[in-house]
Amino acid sequence: MARIEIDGGDLVVTIEGLDKLWALKSRLTVPLTNVRGATVDPGIVKEPKGIRAPGAHLPGVITAGTFHRDGERVFWDVHDAAKAIVIELADERYARLVVEVEDPRTAVALIENALHRS
Repeated sequence: MARIEIDGGDLVVTIEGLDKLWALKSRLTVPLTNVRGATVDPGIVKEPKGIRAPGAHLPGVITAGTFHRDGERVFWDVHDAAKAIVIELADERYARLVVEVEDPRTAVALIENALHRS
């Protein structure tokens, strides 16, 4: 699971628990100017992930780490599809962050509100 925060002009995604081990990351920081938007998207877990490098993928259990698909790099940290959000990025290492959060609607609202204020 991930925790979403806004710190000044940055979006901070903190990977919690053992997911740090599976995803090989503990924190991602992205300037809000490079965040295009966020959506609640439980269906995304059914889409092809691409090539895992590095990370873990056990269908129906966990998808965590970096995946390459169609020339894009996507970061995943999802156990429960119902709690998945997608954060679209521009001019960053990752094209998208797909993470599980405690309350998807609240996390998306936090991101979208920060984008409208910046």
